[in-house]
Amino acid sequence: MSKTTNEELSALIEKAVAGDKQSLETVLSSVQDLIFNLSLRMLGTFPDAEDASQDILLKVMTHLSSYKGESAFSTWVFRIATNHLRDYKKHMFAKFPLSFEFYGDDIQNADIQNVPDLTQDVERSILAEELKLSCTNVMLQCLDAESRCIFILGTMFKIDSRIAGDILGITPEAYRQRLVRVRRKMADFLSEYCGEYGKGRCRCADRVDYAIQCRRIMPKQLSFTSAPVLGETALEVKEAMEEIDGLSQVFSFCKTYQPPESLKKFVEEFLNGATYSVVTNA
Repeated sequence: MSKTTNEELSALIEKAVAGDKQSLETVLSSVQDLIFNLSLRMLGTFPDAEDASQDILLKVMTHLSSYKGESAFSTWVFRIATNHLRDYKKHMFAKFPLSFEFYGDDIQNADIQNVPDLTQDVERSILAEELKLSCTNVMLQCLDAESRCIFILGTMFKIDSRIAGDILGITPEAYRQRLVRVRRKMADFLSEYCGEYGKGRCRCADRVDYAIQCRRIMPKQLSFTSAPVLGETALEVKEAMEEIDGLSQVFSFCKTYQPPESLKKFVEEFLNGATYSVVTNA
């Protein structure tokens, strides 16, 4: 996120609401990383995350005048984003839902030995890393939307329970209790099945060809290993989420990524297009 101070951001929001395009673009850019990374973890794939991020950015823009500064701007944006993503039905996994039972059965029983080399001259170690990052992200789809959201807010963004409870409309105590349960559920699955982050038998390097065959990864279209990683978390808060279960290291795969350039271009084109005038004059 941008290093804009709260005072500077408030001034930019005021100007944006008054119709200043440059200020509005700066305000949207300040939350673009947050929105994209939340969308990516909630929905599982880069294309779906980009589509949802566009929707959310438009919501932030059209509702900006309703922001009264009663909470941090990032909290307000998180509330809009989580409400949108919890009910989002246009992503791939809404049509093909996953479960821990399915994932576990696939690890235990899939025939990974009799698959030909499908690497297409891409280095196998790169494909194994792509599979690892993709798998841990997609594994979140085994959780229901509410639990997934709680896990992401507490584990990736490390948001304080008071702020997270405010975002989700539950008490801090309820949020902490549910976060402990969902983190334990994820950790138990990783420990039982995953050889990368736990003690399981599954090794990404052994499943590369099988994953390509199932179209879980595509050698010529790598998403996670080609996406630039942000140097720091996509959200900075004064009080990070309190350590509640000692599992932080288990979830070290929760990286944050730079949004694709096409998302930045979407904002620029929208602000310079005819649709912007229609929306702002509605």
